[in-house]
Amino acid sequence: MNLQGFIIQLLSGLSVGMVIFLIAVGLSLIFGTLKVLNLSHAALYMLGAYLCFWLSSMLSQFSGSFWISLLIAPVLVALFGGFLEVLLLRRIYDREMLEQFLLTFALILIIGDLCKLGWGVDYHIVDTPWPLDAPVIIKGLIFPRYNLFLILFGPLLYAGLWSLIRYTRLGSIIRAVTHNREMANALGVNVPYVYTGVFMLGCWLAGLGGALVAPMAAVMPGMDAVVLIDCFIIVVIGGLGSLSGAFLGSIIFGLVTAFGILVAPRLAIAFGFILMIVVLIIRPWGLMGKPE
Repeated sequence: MNLQGFIIQLLSGLSVGMVIFLIAVGLSLIFGTLKVLNLSHAALYMLGAYLCFWLSSMLSQFSGSFWISLLIAPVLVALFGGFLEVLLLRRIYDREMLEQFLLTFALILIIGDLCKLGWGVDYHIVDTPWPLDAPVIIKGLIFPRYNLFLILFGPLLYAGLWSLIRYTRLGSIIRAVTHNREMANALGVNVPYVYTGVFMLGCWLAGLGGALVAPMAAVMPGMDAVVLIDCFIIVVIGGLGSLSGAFLGSIIFGLVTAFGILVAPRLAIAFGFILMIVVLIIRPWGLMGKPE
C-alpha cells in the first residue's frame, strides 16, 4: 500500500468511526445515567433520518434546507423520546433487565411501523448540502468533503458533551444521580426530571446522528438494524456508560474495519465482533469502563 492509499483508508476509517460515534454516544449516555440499555436507540436514529428527509423535502424551496432540517429533526426526536420516557420507560426503571429489553424491543417495532406508515417502504435520498457537496482534492487524493466534515464534527461533539458533564452544574447533577440516586433525591434533586432530560438528550443525539447520516446513505426501513449491532459493539468495547470509551471505541472500530477489509475482505462483517471478543477477553469491562 502506498502513502496515498494509506491516507484514504485512514480517512475512511475515521469517517466510519465518527458516524458510529454520533449514534452510539447517546446510547452510552442513557445507560450510564438511567441504567437502561435502550434497544430502540437505533430506531430513533432512523426516525431522525426520516424526519430530516421529510423536512428537507418540505423546505426544498429554501436555500440551506438541509441545515434547517438538521436543527429541527433532532429536537422532534428528543420530544418524542421524552414522551416515551414519561409514558413508558419511567415505569420500568426498577424492573428486571428482561422487562426493559422487552419494552424497548417493542418500541423498535412500533417506531419502524410508524416510519413505514408515514413515509412508505421505498428508499429516499437526501442531497449532500452545500458547501459540502464537492470532493476535496489534496495532492491527487479525492475524498468527500462531507465525510471530512463528520470527521471534524465528531470530536467537537465529544468535547462539548464531556465539558457539559464535567464542568457545568447540570453535569454535576447528572453525575450525582448516576452515582447515588437516593442521596441525590434526599438532597432535593428531582431525579425523574433528570432522567427525562438525559433520555431526551440521548434521543437528540440519536436524531442528530440520523440526520447527519441521511446524505450518506439511503433512508429506508431497516436501516437501524445493522447500526444497532455496531452501537452495541462500540459500547461494549469502550465500556458501558463511558463517553470517552464510546469515542475511543468508535475510532478503533472504524480503523479496524477500514484496514481489515484490505487484509481479509471476506471477513469484513466479522471485524467488529472479533474486536469485541478480544477486548472482552483482555478487559471485560471495556477500554474506559470500570469493573463493577
